[in-house]
Amino acid sequence: MSATSSASVKRQPVRAATAAFAGTTIEWYDFFVYSTASALIFPQLFFPNSDPSVGLLASFATFAVGFFARPFGGFLFGHLGDRFGRKRSLIATLLLMGTATTAIGLLPTYSQIGIWAPILLIVCRLLQGVSVGGEWGGAVLMAGEHAPKEQRTWYASFAQLGSPAAVLLSMGIFAIVTRMSGENFAVWGWRIPFLLSFVLLIIGMMIRLGVNESPEFAEATERKTLSRFPIIEAFRSATKPIIFTLLAFTIGTAGFYFTNTFLIAYTTRTLGLDRSLILECLAMVAVVQFIGQLVAAKIAEKIGDSKFLLIASALAMLAPYPMFLLVELKTQIGIVAGVSLATLCASGFYAVIAGYASKVFPVEVRYTSISAAYQLGGAIFGGFTPMIGVVLTSNYPGQWWPLAIFYSVLAGVSFLGVLLLSYAGFAAKHGQANVAPVISAKAVATN
Repeated sequence: MSATSSASVKRQPVRAATAAFAGTTIEWYDFFVYSTASALIFPQLFFPNSDPSVGLLASFATFAVGFFARPFGGFLFGHLGDRFGRKRSLIATLLLMGTATTAIGLLPTYSQIGIWAPILLIVCRLLQGVSVGGEWGGAVLMAGEHAPKEQRTWYASFAQLGSPAAVLLSMGIFAIVTRMSGENFAVWGWRIPFLLSFVLLIIGMMIRLGVNESPEFAEATERKTLSRFPIIEAFRSATKPIIFTLLAFTIGTAGFYFTNTFLIAYTTRTLGLDRSLILECLAMVAVVQFIGQLVAAKIAEKIGDSKFLLIASALAMLAPYPMFLLVELKTQIGIVAGVSLATLCASGFYAVIAGYASKVFPVEVRYTSISAAYQLGGAIFGGFTPMIGVVLTSNYPGQWWPLAIFYSVLAGVSFLGVLLLSYAGFAAKHGQANVAPVISAKAVATN
């Protein structure tokens, strides 16, 4: 091997982590601009109704549709990624997402084409869901499988950084366009964040094409140990760890959509706050989240993944109570402090769970398995979270404690998932990041 090629190989872990960060930032940006628009503008443009709550529920229902499509995307691209390679699968997800999001920015509204407007919006949202369903697992694995064994949690966390970066980007763009005068925002301003996706697509493709295939997948290909039907093999050999990992992912997914989608509607409609204020606050919280996730990944490397995740999810169960007390002050400082408190717990958990989950499954079915767990959990817990929040707000007007209890339950589900993984022996042992992935408690016991 030449010195040039050797240096290129050595740079691949950093390049893979950078590409994972860039790719997930673009994918999540596309997904998040929809969630923001579903709270701010879609009810009146695509679901006009005399009752604002019904329009908002209909808008959030299309938001949830994307979550129901995510498991299909996880199965489809997970199968392709385990069968033909992570890189090919990730290029396809990026192309699909960029096309669907750009199309939303070009859609006519209900007043222009009637019922076809929400139908086309739902179709685009389904394509977004399929894309992001396949993106996450591949990005995590490309970063983690290129990394040194003892640093998998750290490198895999860069894929998770795409979420707060996407929030900053999407919130920043919406904070600008929502300041438009008169009816400009409702007429054409809301389209700008969606059309920007085409530019991001070009940038993302340039970065992603420069990364080699995952070395672990390449080795499995050379050994000819790849599964012909990864989906079937994953659910046959790893059903329990998939279920436990699904539970563990809950607060990282549902917690985010609680604070970054439902809370927009809650603060603007229930508390009467200006939409630009809450968007600015959430952008500030995203900065806290970005830094917090980096710190969380480093702490987890020191004390062990499972121990960190149990502590983070336990703290997340307590976090919503001070969060709502601070948000109810209706001040920028109060909102930022309160949401940051809850976000630090949930996002710290989110940063570490990716690398932790990738250690649970063998390389031959890893893409399929972690995608199935993450995306099924997202469909069950993430997709319904904003809708449940709206229902609780309607049934308990002026009271925040039912919402706080709901958030605590979500965090408790994650705590249970991590506990089951650790107790059953499916996850890598504490303090031994280089332990080979296992899929049975018996295998751990005999080591």
